[in-house]
Amino acid sequence: MIPIGANLQKIRNGKRTYAITPHLPGGFVKPEILRKYADAAEKYGGVLKLTSAQRIMITGLKAEDVEHVWADLGMQPAMGFANCVRSIKLCPGIAFCKRGKQDSIKLGLELDRLYHKKEMPSRMKIGVAGCQNSCAEVHIKDIGVLGTDNGWDVYVGGSCGAHPRLAQKLRSDLTYEEVLRLIAVIVRYYQQHGEIERVGEFIDRIGWERFSSDVLALYEAESGRETGCGREAERVEAMKSSEATARNKEATPYEAVKSDKAVNSNKAGESTKVAEPAHRGPLAASEPIQADSIVSDIIRVYPQTIPVLRSFGMGCLGCPSATGESIAKAADIHGIDIQALLRALNEGVANQTGSRPE
Repeated sequence: MIPIGANLQKIRNGKRTYAITPHLPGGFVKPEILRKYADAAEKYGGVLKLTSAQRIMITGLKAEDVEHVWADLGMQPAMGFANCVRSIKLCPGIAFCKRGKQDSIKLGLELDRLYHKKEMPSRMKIGVAGCQNSCAEVHIKDIGVLGTDNGWDVYVGGSCGAHPRLAQKLRSDLTYEEVLRLIAVIVRYYQQHGEIERVGEFIDRIGWERFSSDVLALYEAESGRETGCGREAERVEAMKSSEATARNKEATPYEAVKSDKAVNSNKAGESTKVAEPAHRGPLAASEPIQADSIVSDIIRVYPQTIPVLRSFGMGCLGCPSATGESIAKAADIHGIDIQALLRALNEGVANQTGSRPE
């Protein structure tokens, strides 16, 4: 019989060992909890393993020790049973990340509180990312939420593993409250009509048109939201104003990471964005690199600038943001003097070509 809250690992020479995975909301862990992990692993001969779901597993445990390990940790298992909502995966968002567009920690922890371990027709994975880099892998989650400048986009039906499937966008530019309402409708609809199948398989079985129309009709009916252009414009502007105000305040310490010192998302009164210069179109060969030049265009036209960019600490040149981000915006995000960077880039081009771009 498998011990409660444990998973059987590979059987070697007839010996059985087990792993346990405590729940860590959002992957945040206090120093004192880490010490408990280390003490328990050392005491019972276990091995610590970081998982892809932002948790810490203790593996290599004997069956008779599992109950004692749980008692020493004083924590709850991350998973109740197979067909339930797993831990919500989330990124740092505006609280910690320089590229964050929305508060993914606040939303992710609330979703974890609402849905973690809830019974479903099959297992369900939810991801919340604060920007288009999608560090929480929202496009391969059953429900994915992606932060943008205009709010939140909601995706459904993603999965990985043996039958990978990219999630499809269901709704865009939602507020925090609207995301919670829409996800509540998605979950309830899936619980009522899904069989033993992931959300993506459920959508493939009944068709995207039926799924999306049913869910959105229920969402609109329950929210009672007017969809007239005037009302919608007012809602979007109010949401933008609210988000901008939130960014310029100290971030509230989240329940999962309370400490004596509050973590600021940014200094009070300090803007989180740099004004984008007016873009003049794609960069062409022989043209000088200017503040409005797009990072991906610079690399494409002048590949010799890659070492220069890296020397300034801009190592992630292939990230999704590079495809639409100006060099001025990138410099601001990385805390780089844009004028010094432009001089170095254009000098790098001149050194390779023998002439400075005009």
